[in-house]
Amino acid sequence: MIRKALIVRGGWDGHHPRAFAEFFRAMLEAEAFSVSVSDSLDSFADGEALAKLSLIVPIWTMGEISELQQKNVCAAVRGGVGLAGCHGGMCDAFRGATEWQFMTGGQWVAHPGDNSVDYTVRITDTRHPITSGISDFPVHSEQYYMHVDPAVKVLATTRFPTADGPHVGNGPVEMPVVWTKLYGKGRVFYCSLGHQIEIAHLPAMRELMRRGFLWSTGNL
Repeated sequence: MIRKALIVRGGWDGHHPRAFAEFFRAMLEAEAFSVSVSDSLDSFADGEALAKLSLIVPIWTMGEISELQQKNVCAAVRGGVGLAGCHGGMCDAFRGATEWQFMTGGQWVAHPGDNSVDYTVRITDTRHPITSGISDFPVHSEQYYMHVDPAVKVLATTRFPTADGPHVGNGPVEMPVVWTKLYGKGRVFYCSLGHQIEIAHLPAMRELMRRGFLWSTGNL
C-alpha cells in the first residue's frame, strides 16, 4: 500500500515554509511516501481526501484556519491519519484555533533571547523508538517557551531560564522540546526546533523528524 503524505506550507515567510517543505518532501520520498505539497489551506477543505492520507505535515506559522478546514483535519487525525511537524509551523500555526492546539499538544508563547540563544536539547526518554540512540545536543537558535498539554509523552526537553526575561524569577523549568501524543486513533509528533532551515540539517533534528514521520504513520 502506498503511503500518502500531504505537506501544507504557508503563513509567515520568516520560518521558511518553502525550504522546509522541500526538505521534508525529500525526506519522506526517501522513505517511499508519495508526497503532495500545497500552498493553500484549501487542501483541508476535502475531508474525504484527507481521510485517505497516511500523514499530514503542516508548515504554516500564524494565519487563520476556517472552521471547516480545522474540522476536517481534526477528523482525519482522529480517524488515524498521522500528524507531524516542527516549530511554529505546527504549534504556532493558528493562534485562535483551540481544537488545533488540543490536537497538536502545545502552543508557542515566547522565545526569550530571540534567535541567538545557546542551549542544550536533553533526550529524556532514551527507549522510545524516536529518540533511541540519539544523544543530547547543542542548539544556537530560538528556545521555545510553550504551553504544553500535560497528556503528551515528552521525549526531550530544554532548561529555562537561559536568556533573561520575565520568566526568570520562577526558577529552573524543563520545557518540552519533542513529544508525541494520541488524538483519537491518530498519532501526533512535534519538535519545537526549526526557526531556520539550517537547524533542520542538524543530524539529531533531521533524524528526529525522520523517525517522527515514520512513528506518526505506524511505521516505526
